[in-house]
Amino acid sequence: MTRAGVYVKQIGGYQAFIPAPLPPEPPVQFAPELIAALSQADQAIARLDGITWTLPNPDLFVGMYVRREAVLSSQIEGTQSSLDDVLEFEADEKGGETPKDVADVVNYVKAMNHGLERLKELPVCLRLLREIHSVLMPGLRGGNRRPGEFRTGPVWIGASQKVPIERATFIPPPVDEMHKALEHFERFLNEERKLPVLVHSGLAHAQFETIHPFYDGNGRIGRLLITFLLMEREVLRHPLLYLSVFLKRNRIEYYDRLMAIRNEGDWEGWLRFFLRGVAETATEATETAVRILELREKHRKAIREHGLGADALRLLDYLYQHPLTNVRAVARELDVAFATANKLVGRLEGLGLLTETTRGRRNRRYRYTAYVALFEEGEPSGISGNQAQVGPQSLPPV
Repeated sequence: MTRAGVYVKQIGGYQAFIPAPLPPEPPVQFAPELIAALSQADQAIARLDGITWTLPNPDLFVGMYVRREAVLSSQIEGTQSSLDDVLEFEADEKGGETPKDVADVVNYVKAMNHGLERLKELPVCLRLLREIHSVLMPGLRGGNRRPGEFRTGPVWIGASQKVPIERATFIPPPVDEMHKALEHFERFLNEERKLPVLVHSGLAHAQFETIHPFYDGNGRIGRLLITFLLMEREVLRHPLLYLSVFLKRNRIEYYDRLMAIRNEGDWEGWLRFFLRGVAETATEATETAVRILELREKHRKAIREHGLGADALRLLDYLYQHPLTNVRAVARELDVAFATANKLVGRLEGLGLLTETTRGRRNRRYRYTAYVALFEEGEPSGISGNQAQVGPQSLPPV
C-alpha cells in the first residue's frame, strides 16, 4: 500500500490497483525543486496566455493548434495520419468515407470542440467526460466498446495485445471500485480549490489514467482533461496548451512516472515531470505564436506592396484557418465569383505564398506552406519500439 492506493488480489488471482482519493495524504510536499518547477510552468503559461492579446484574431490560429494536438494525440494511440493528411481530407469536397486513421483525428477535433462548447454550461465533470467520449469514439477502432459509457468489465495494460491479464503490467480498479474512485475523482475536480491550478490538473490527469474508466480512449480523454481544467479555471483564455508533443518525446518516462505513483506513492516526482512538460509546451506554443505574428505581418506587407487589395488580405486570413484549400472553397468563403477567386489564388501563388500540391490536375489544391511548417517544426517522429497495450483490446496505456 502507498499513499496513492493499494493493490488488491482479485478472484482470478491477479492484483488490481485501487486508487486512494485525491488530494494525496500525506499532502504534496512542496520542496524547493517542485516549487521551482511550478514557478517556471506558471510563468510559461502566463506568457502564452499573454501572447493571445497580441494576436489580431486568436480564433484564426486556434484551429491549427487543435488539429496538431489531435494528430499527435492520435499518433500516441498508434494512428499513422499526419497533419497534411487531415488538411487534405478537409480540403477534399468529394465526401465519402473518412480514412480510418484520419477519422481518429477528425473525431478528436470534434470532441475537443464539443467539450469547449459545453464548458460554457457544465463544469469539468463525469457527465462532460462521457459526452466527449461519445463524440470521440464512434466509428473508430474500439468504437463499438460503449462510446460515452464507462466500462463494465476489466481492462489491463501489457506489453502486447495477447498478454493475459495475469501477466499485465498494470490493472486498473475493477468496476465496483472504479465507480467509487470516479465519485471521489469528480468531487476532487469540483471541490478542491486550495491547490495551485497546475498541480490540481496534474493530479487529476494521473488519477484519471489510473482509474481508466473507459474501454478505449482513456489516453485521449485524459489529455483533453488537462486543457479543459485550465480553460475552466481561466488560466488560459484559448485552448493553446497541449502536452501530447511532450509526452511523445518522453513517453518512457511518462509511463514510469505514472507507475511510480502507483507503486511508490511518488506524486512529487510525477508533478515535477508534469510541470516540466507544461513549461516546455507553453514556451514552444508562445514561440510559435510569435512566429505566426511575424509571418502574417510579412505576408500582409507583401500583399499591400503589390497592390492586391482587400480581398487578398481576406484570403490570407482565411488561409490561417484553412491552409490547404482550392479555388472553389475560396470563392465560397470570400463570396466572390470563381474567376475572381482563381485570380486571387494565382496572385498569392505568384508571390510564393501558396504552392500548388496537385501538379496541375483538375480541382487543384493550394498549400500555405510557410504557415503549416510552423506546426511541423520540432514534431517528434512516430512512436518506435513496443507500446504497452490494454486488454482485452489493443490499447495504449495513456
